Amino acid sequence: MISNWFKIFIYHLKQNKLFSFLNVLGLSIGVAGVIFAILYWNNEHAYDQWNPEKENVYQVLNKIGGTGDTWATNSIPFGETCKATIPEIESLSFLNIWYNEAPIKYKNQKLMDKKITVADNGFFDAFPFPIVKGAKTNILKEKNSVALSEEAARLLFKDEDPIGKSINYNSKFYIVKSVYHLIKPSSIEPNYVFGGVKREQDENSWGNFNYGMIIKIKKGSNPAAVLKKMQNVNFVNRTMKDAKESGLTPEQYVKENGETTVIIDQLQTARLHGTKSSGGRNLPEGKGNLQLLYIMAGLSILILTLSLVNYINLATASAIKRAKEVGVRKIVGASKNQIVTQFIFETAIVVILGIIFALAIVELALPYYNSFLNKTLTMNGGEFYLQLIFIFGLVIILAGIFPAIYISNFETLKVLKGNFSRSKSGIWIRNSMLIFQFGIAAFFIIGALIVNSQVDYMMNKDLGFSGNQIIRIPYNLPDFRTKTDKYQTAKQEIKKIQGVQDVTTFAGSFGYSTNSSSGFTHNGVFVQPRNVEMDFGFLEMMKIKIVKGRDLSPQFASDTISNWLINETLAKTLHLKNPINTIITSGWGDEKGNMKFKIVGIVKDFHITGLQNKVPPMVFINLKTLKWNNFDNLFIKVSPENLSETLSKLKTYWEKNVNPDYPFEYEFVNKGFAKTYEEQVKQKDVFFILNLIVIIIAIFGLFALASFSMERRLKEIAIRKTLGAETDVLLKELSKQYIIFCLMGFAVGIVPAYILLQKWLEDFAFRINISVMPFSISLISLLALTLMIVLAKAYQVTKIDILKYLKYE
Repeated sequence: MISNWFKIFIYHLKQNKLFSFLNVLGLSIGVAGVIFAILYWNNEHAYDQWNPEKENVYQVLNKIGGTGDTWATNSIPFGETCKATIPEIESLSFLNIWYNEAPIKYKNQKLMDKKITVADNGFFDAFPFPIVKGAKTNILKEKNSVALSEEAARLLFKDEDPIGKSINYNSKFYIVKSVYHLIKPSSIEPNYVFGGVKREQDENSWGNFNYGMIIKIKKGSNPAAVLKKMQNVNFVNRTMKDAKESGLTPEQYVKENGETTVIIDQLQTARLHGTKSSGGRNLPEGKGNLQLLYIMAGLSILILTLSLVNYINLATASAIKRAKEVGVRKIVGASKNQIVTQFIFETAIVVILGIIFALAIVELALPYYNSFLNKTLTMNGGEFYLQLIFIFGLVIILAGIFPAIYISNFETLKVLKGNFSRSKSGIWIRNSMLIFQFGIAAFFIIGALIVNSQVDYMMNKDLGFSGNQIIRIPYNLPDFRTKTDKYQTAKQEIKKIQGVQDVTTFAGSFGYSTNSSSGFTHNGVFVQPRNVEMDFGFLEMMKIKIVKGRDLSPQFASDTISNWLINETLAKTLHLKNPINTIITSGWGDEKGNMKFKIVGIVKDFHITGLQNKVPPMVFINLKTLKWNNFDNLFIKVSPENLSETLSKLKTYWEKNVNPDYPFEYEFVNKGFAKTYEEQVKQKDVFFILNLIVIIIAIFGLFALASFSMERRLKEIAIRKTLGAETDVLLKELSKQYIIFCLMGFAVGIVPAYILLQKWLEDFAFRINISVMPFSISLISLLALTLMIVLAKAYQVTKIDILKYLKYE
């Protein structure tokens, strides 16, 4: 029986080559889209799932005062007090929430590594990577200890046993205590974990939020209770203490300054669902892009749905040609269940072919997909194959059941008399599905246009600064105490290089904000502005404007002692009508506990972070004002003429005089800032690609359905032509219903498009307004596409041989 079904399938495949090809291709594109989404979904949800402690480990963040800014950093005394007073906390680890890039030296060799972190002894309690050599406990107890991954050990030590060996990092020597097996994906995937993260000057400072903090709570403990106790530690040791020093009650102090709120994110869900920090970092491997994940999953499901609708439409439309076959089979004794089973069998073959083609598409496109997502996804793993089997079953059920039941319900006598082609059975379902296809196509076209407009707006918006011909070079010096003096020397020497027009620096980078923030209260208003510790001439070189007052200048001695600038946002936040010469007491501490600054200028707002964020309040001071600094980049303006020669001379000077251990690397400021909307560019590209796929599938469906529909009306057309109907009249009559379907589909698609795209735009502090233009373009495009396909087919059928279709009447 199955052999007979297979022969019938092959026969119909040969009889309808084009439509069979369109069926398989449409399904394969839809399935490929779902496979791509599944690969991405699996990877993002796999982070930290290997970790047996994932349910008990939490990252600690802080929402600072009344500013609403959330930081993934903490102070040492806060963490140590929590550990000492909260019995539910089993272990605690301070660590860097970013990777360091530095050379690692052993004997006569030097290796540059980009995944270095620094932590304390609790690190391997929170991230228990399997230890393959060396100590299994108290690995980082001594400050000069280091653990390294198997791969790093092989690269650095070759065949030597690394345990007990001494390696050099940042001009300090560390003893290798352990080698661990790195399991991916993880929120942190370090090649080296060095001990000694805590600095002595921070050990008693509750206000220095410089450290990432991970806690591991005891099994069975209530995380809500732990959080409440941590919040109390903060209240007792910071809020009450600061209130007392200010001469206020705790309630008055909180009302004026706000209160720092402790937040804990469970490691198991932190990557996708955890709190996003204002500094842009949570853990070294970053946060997952939940929005892009949902977009990819949602759009791939839409495309698969479109493919299934397309398949069902074609299957039910082509059923007319098989009506007599079904009638004969029923006459000779075939049951309804047998006919249903046969057509599901045929659907299964088509789905198998579709999945095979889909896997081929994915395999060919996977390198580009990985490049797009910056990942290394592969098609393997038991979970993936189970999901593939599930897709296979689901597609067979959705695509096969309805056409099979529809065909099996043909009335035997009606189809054998030959008048079934005039029946309207099932036509309304096919038309409804065609309207649904138009709706999906409208949604994608509108979405692509709006996303493209937002990205173009972001790329072309005036940022308030100019990064033209300015390069950023990482300034890596291990000794921060001599950094400023060495910078001043290097600055003068670099300026002598032909092609270099200016040199400056500030503690931060464009697109990623500044390296520090300090809160203060003025006239009862608490603010937590970004600190811009900058060299003289920084604002001028970056073409950042002063709207009131003046810039900081070496001509005024007080500009390195007690003068500063603020931006427009901070002036508005503090309600300063005449800010120039206003004295503000800052939270920066000296021997007396605070510093007073005079405002000498107002800086025009500019975008130091991406356009997703509002312009933050900012203060600007000179590098020499504070006894410490944390700038880590040099900004050099270069002439566009002989640029390669200038960069070559910079490289030679840098590697010889600045830090020969580090390679010379640079990035144009404009290019670096463009990374802030890299995710949105990806989303634009996703919409463009998927929009193209949707249109192709819609064309397949419309062409096939129009062909079947018009072929059913060949005798009607022949009669009309006999009675004198003109070609243009026939074209109008044949295309009219499709124009109506197009308009109805457009009406279906615009509502979800508007709601979802408006929601998408809410994530941007600076965004476009949705106008009528993308909807108009979408409608015109759909109408043009519909008319082009339908009229082409209609014109073809109006040229039929009249006698051929009338001689049997």
